[in-house]
Amino acid sequence: MKQNIPIATPYIDKADKTAVMEVLNSRWLSLGPKHIEFEEKFAKYLGVKYACSVANGTCGLHVAVKALGLQKGDEVITTPFSFISSTNCLLFEQVKPVFVDVDKNTFNLDPALIEKKITKKTKAILTVDIFGQSANMRAIKKIAKKYKLKIIEDACEALGSDYMGKKTGSLADISIYAFYPNKQMTTGEGGMVVSNSKKLIDLCKSLRNQGRDTNNNWLKHVRLGFNYRLDEMSAALGVSQLKKLDWMIAEKRKIANYYDQEFANFDKIITPKIAPNNTHSWFVYVIRVPSNKRNKLIEHLTKKNIQSKAYLPAIHLQPYIKKQFNLKKGDFPIAEKVSSQTVALPLFIGLKKSQVKLIADEIKNFIYVE
Repeated sequence: MKQNIPIATPYIDKADKTAVMEVLNSRWLSLGPKHIEFEEKFAKYLGVKYACSVANGTCGLHVAVKALGLQKGDEVITTPFSFISSTNCLLFEQVKPVFVDVDKNTFNLDPALIEKKITKKTKAILTVDIFGQSANMRAIKKIAKKYKLKIIEDACEALGSDYMGKKTGSLADISIYAFYPNKQMTTGEGGMVVSNSKKLIDLCKSLRNQGRDTNNNWLKHVRLGFNYRLDEMSAALGVSQLKKLDWMIAEKRKIANYYDQEFANFDKIITPKIAPNNTHSWFVYVIRVPSNKRNKLIEHLTKKNIQSKAYLPAIHLQPYIKKQFNLKKGDFPIAEKVSSQTVALPLFIGLKKSQVKLIADEIKNFIYVE
């Protein structure tokens, strides 16, 4: 019987299950002490002052946009190569996303292209730390300072990585993380907003909780808000997962290294590149293959019971984005090229070196034959 290799699966141990059961047995399932504990420990891990837990990463991005006061008529510089939520969070508030192409090696926003897209309407830069490593924050912060722009950092895919010796996501005005089951750590769903600004985080905490007053006045609503709270079971799982986060990242780095070794002398594909100032925390391991072979390769791997995905479609070519902003193929050539070539391969704790070899052999054999 052929083994089935999924693209991702969460690492859940006995301690995680115990932590969740303790909350269930307490019957305090929402707005209890666990989400507060999770926020405090998460902020300490990152080296930032404040954190606000939310229902998922998209919720975090949305409240970050709201907390910064971005609104209709404003523009935000962002990347076309990301998961769709990094653009949707702007559209929720009728803010215009202004796309800038990406670096050909890291796939992150290219700082060299930002300034020429800045107008009088530009209020912020929303950068995305794609696949597990930081964007070039030194260059982006320099531009933001020059034009008095805020920085929103979507660090949802890069938890635990470093940029110039500091945790990725700790250098922006406001940053967001997500804990979906395929991330470096999981709470099922769940997300976190972090900042060194108490004002911003207090706003986020009010916005996530129906716009309530943050001074414990339960039925006093001081602004329009949402139900974006993180439940106590998820928070308890987050506290437990955070204890072993560095170990889980180290395990994924070993697997990524196995892939690197397997593909080291195979010039038909391009393996991930890590920028000099970065460490990588490996949300996914993404290779690049010729565009005319990418979809066929995914089909081939599927037949071999190996799950893989085309990661990620270019945002500016999504039907509703194209229509709304009159965008077309060719507008952002690097993002489009990368999008047509990338394949995310299985990466999860427990993936064996022998399985990585099997996956790599299937890919190399397919590329040679094709």
